[in-house]
Amino acid sequence: MSGETFQMITTLLGGLALFIYGMNSMSDGFQKAAGDRMKSVLSLLTSNPIMGVLAGALCTAVLQSSSATTVMAIGFVSAGLMTLRQAIGVIMGANIGTTITAQLIAFKIGDYAWLFVFIGFIMFFFLKKREKVKDLGQIIFSFGLLFVGINVMGEAMQPLATSPVFMDWMVSVQDIPALGVLIGTTMTVVVQSSSATIAVLQNLAATAGPDGVSSIIGLTGALPILFGDNIGTTITAVLASIGASLSAKRAAAAHVLFNLSGTLIYIWFIPQIAEIVTAISPKGAEVDVISRQIANAHLLFNVTTTLIWLPMISILAAIVTKLIPGSEEERLESVPRYLDHKIIDRPLFAIHLATKELTRLARITLDMTKLSKTAFLEGDRKASAKVMEKEEAVNQLENATVDYLASILATDSVTDKQTETISHLIHVAGDIEHVGDHCKNIVELAEEKQKHKYEFSTRANAELDLCFDQGSRILRYAIKALDENDQFAADSVLRQEEEINKNEERLRKQHMQRVYDKTCSPAFTVVYNDAIHQVEKIGDCCKNIALAVKDMPDRAKVDIEIPEDTDGSPEKEEKPDKRKFSFRKKQ
Repeated sequence: MSGETFQMITTLLGGLALFIYGMNSMSDGFQKAAGDRMKSVLSLLTSNPIMGVLAGALCTAVLQSSSATTVMAIGFVSAGLMTLRQAIGVIMGANIGTTITAQLIAFKIGDYAWLFVFIGFIMFFFLKKREKVKDLGQIIFSFGLLFVGINVMGEAMQPLATSPVFMDWMVSVQDIPALGVLIGTTMTVVVQSSSATIAVLQNLAATAGPDGVSSIIGLTGALPILFGDNIGTTITAVLASIGASLSAKRAAAAHVLFNLSGTLIYIWFIPQIAEIVTAISPKGAEVDVISRQIANAHLLFNVTTTLIWLPMISILAAIVTKLIPGSEEERLESVPRYLDHKIIDRPLFAIHLATKELTRLARITLDMTKLSKTAFLEGDRKASAKVMEKEEAVNQLENATVDYLASILATDSVTDKQTETISHLIHVAGDIEHVGDHCKNIVELAEEKQKHKYEFSTRANAELDLCFDQGSRILRYAIKALDENDQFAADSVLRQEEEINKNEERLRKQHMQRVYDKTCSPAFTVVYNDAIHQVEKIGDCCKNIALAVKDMPDRAKVDIEIPEDTDGSPEKEEKPDKRKFSFRKKQ
């Protein structure tokens, strides 16, 4: 390898590195600037496929990466927060959204790249006390850096115009479209960014041939490579599905099938497609307009492929289900269901998944409150054993969720508001875990009650029955407040907690009166008082959860429709009504 060739390769790789770094940094800046307003994008993730496509396109436009959006969709499918049909719609939209990068490159903003870098630098480093200005500065700086990388790649490719070997290779690509598809696929698999490889393709095509007017590759030579780039970008989804659920693997397969089918259709009509793209693109010398033509071809490929498959999403879902048969295995209760470390650097979405895991964790403790009541009042040893088993699961899930939240904090793209929200969620995790501890304590009291053969009076059992129900009820309200960011439910929890405190004092006095009247034995006092005190402590934990919900700075409420046939479905039980809760004693 000659020194000139080595210099060209290293310069090309350096420009590519600047481009990818600039694109990722710009994505982080967009996320910080957009903040929780991205919840309006997620709210589009409904059963309507068209809205799913729109949501995928908008997310990709903000994240500047179709791979990132696809990985998140696969993560949501794996967590049971999204159906396969919904994920396919989002993936289609992501393919459309990623075309914006190619369009930006075609505008020839590279002439002003260093100006953007300078302005962004000033805003980011000298006005960083104002967070919004700093985030905007990061976007502008990264935007300029992205085009600096493009300029570097363009300069590195200039010698290719005079290379006979390279020119012969380009002729081969034009004559054998499958070779171009293979080249594009391989490049994107290696780089794992179709935006980057398409940027390289646009720069290569914009390099003038010997006549100074024609592109060294031409549009008919660029199209197969472009199709290959679209196939290659699916590797990220495939990698993300490794170790994930069966539905996640099917979503990744749908992404591969979607892009592969588009290529298999288009590759037979390259001359006709080239004519269409030329007709809808600006006129002029080929070397001046081919970058725009490639961007338009990229958009045309993804839009038309989406239009073909959109009415047949159910068919596509059925095909990948047939290709990847089987049923989901039941996951252990102690294994996190929603935590996806592949999207940890997307704080808004990662926080949402962590909140869903905490909600699931809280529902496990709700089961524990019911079981502990059965164990205490009925002496049910099976219920006691289940509480102990679930308490171990709660401890493991709490540790996993706190570690996940701490990992989100360690990312560079987390905002101050998101940091505050994460801090509150970590405290919520601790309070939920404490609820499990109090249920365990009730079971231990139940064992002591059985050991000494304590038999409470009918009146005492009735009071305990209502007390335990009160504990379960306040916990249901706390779960609703956490899961739905429901401020009304949070306020109700605070009112109920005051009632629980008053009720504990009242029940103590009533028990002492029974002791005085000799209708209850003094020996029962400690166990009785400790039992109602554990319920009061559960109320304290619920109060802390409610206060955390109220203090979280505009927590993103993500309205993703949870499929009814998944474990993520809300618990089917009585829904908390909107009346003020009050404790009433049975007559």
